[in-house]
Amino acid sequence: MNKIGEFVKQKRKENNLKQEDLALYAGVSTKFISQLENGKATLKLDKINQVLAIFDSELIPSRKN
Repeated sequence: MNKIGEFVKQKRKENNLKQEDLALYAGVSTKFISQLENGKATLKLDKINQVLAIFDSELIPSRKN
């Protein structure tokens, strides 16, 4: 699992949401939520940000440490 996937899964659980609920709120499929949480490498950035927006977050570029 990657950091984004871990973040989404943690926030989803903190908010007592099922994958189905989060998918509905974010306007994406349940399959997309599953793939995101499991670290699929080829997901669309705009859809990732749709999901992150539910948790008042977004994915932005930053320098590697």
